[in-house]
Amino acid sequence: MTHTTTETAWPGKISAITLFVEDLEATKRFYRDVFRLPVTYEDNNSAVFSFGNTIINLLQSTAAHELIGPARVAAPDAGSRVQLTLPVDDVDAMCKELTTRGVTLLNGPMDRPWGIRTASFKDPGGHIWEIAQ
Repeated sequence: MTHTTTETAWPGKISAITLFVEDLEATKRFYRDVFRLPVTYEDNNSAVFSFGNTIINLLQSTAAHELIGPARVAAPDAGSRVQLTLPVDDVDAMCKELTTRGVTLLNGPMDRPWGIRTASFKDPGGHIWEIAQ
């Protein structure tokens, strides 16, 4: 017997990722300059950028408690706990382009044992971004 339902399968796509930042203006400028994206929404505590079907919400860390309390926001120098990956056609060419946009690479470009070529950098909030081909 086949069951039909109008429920959406869970989990579905990730629609939003909120990144806590100490300096909203500097991080917003970084995202505009590096990713060449416009701000799609902003208020005094946040700035939103659209990455395809996923939004990245930059939220002033002092406003994060309302969202995550009683959990607390880790200090930016506590170490990375997330890496966000963007696919590219040519990692080497994109690395050259990123350096012209003021990005300092953490590593790469390098070939990984699992068969992809990657490079990584971080935003002003300490979040790690990887480009991969």
